[in-house]
Amino acid sequence: MYISITKQHLGTTFSQSSGDFVSYLEKENEDKALELQEHFFDQHNDRISPEQVIKDIDGNTAKLKKRDPKFYSLTINPSQSELKHIGNDPERLRQYVRETMKNYADAFYRDNPVSVDSIKYYAKIEYERHYKGYDKAIKENQPFRAKIVKLEHDLVKIRNGELHENPKAIERQINKLKAQAPHQMDGKMIEQGMKKKGLQTHIHIIVSRKDSSNTLSLSPGSSHKASEALLNGKPVKRGFDRDAFFENAEKTFDRLFKYDRNFVESYTARKMYHQNTRLYFAHLMKLPTNERSAAFKLLGKAGVKLPMLNIPTNQVQLAIKTIKQFRKALDKARDAGSIGI
Repeated sequence: MYISITKQHLGTTFSQSSGDFVSYLEKENEDKALELQEHFFDQHNDRISPEQVIKDIDGNTAKLKKRDPKFYSLTINPSQSELKHIGNDPERLRQYVRETMKNYADAFYRDNPVSVDSIKYYAKIEYERHYKGYDKAIKENQPFRAKIVKLEHDLVKIRNGELHENPKAIERQINKLKAQAPHQMDGKMIEQGMKKKGLQTHIHIIVSRKDSSNTLSLSPGSSHKASEALLNGKPVKRGFDRDAFFENAEKTFDRLFKYDRNFVESYTARKMYHQNTRLYFAHLMKLPTNERSAAFKLLGKAGVKLPMLNIPTNQVQLAIKTIKQFRKALDKARDAGSIGI
């Protein structure tokens, strides 16, 4: 499970309307029959129009300045293993979102507890992902793509009589470059816009910066740690505990759907990996045999090739070279989006 929280930027300032973002989230509904379209939902309603979402989010910005974010975007990305466990069921995903938004409300550090009903949010399930320019596969295929584009331009020149070369030879060069590109899918070179394979279901959530009464500001910004400040000479609580939110959201999924989470799928593991790869590796090797075996299977499915056949179990034995090899393999799988945690 991977959850992200971002502010909505527009150039050097923040978006003053949610309209563009809502339109973006409607893209999967294009050309779909009404009964097949996905609708926005909130804590109590399953079917909310995009027009209503824009009206409610844009109208809930009292006293916010132009430089202040008006809304935040949460993206919930279940792993393929988690999606398979719940049968990729949209009803279960909606149930999970509603419970997770309770975790979101609980993560705010305030004098008066924040309830989920004071959070103004709208969520939408999406089932597809497409390759974009920043994806590792696109970047590594780019040198081949650039050469192909040049050759395709040469073919146009040949047809226009501007260049006198053998078009068949150029076509063979193009086909050879396509076959040599490092990232392929179904025998074709991966390019921008291609749909990613496998279960890609995820949920986008638009959350208003202000609470439902349009009076209290609720910012989940990463710089807003739990703390106290003086307001009119009185101490007041403020902040948002991101770690607590991410950890509780994970526990919520496991509790709701009886999911047996392996160490390598956990938020704790992801933090450990970024903070101390050697400790991550050592912890992995100290897991009980059955859990370690399951962890290796998950890593293997994600494309992580373990750097040795006999992996040492004693942390003292962990070689620097082995750790670097392991991290490189794990980074590659994470960049490819293979490990959904």
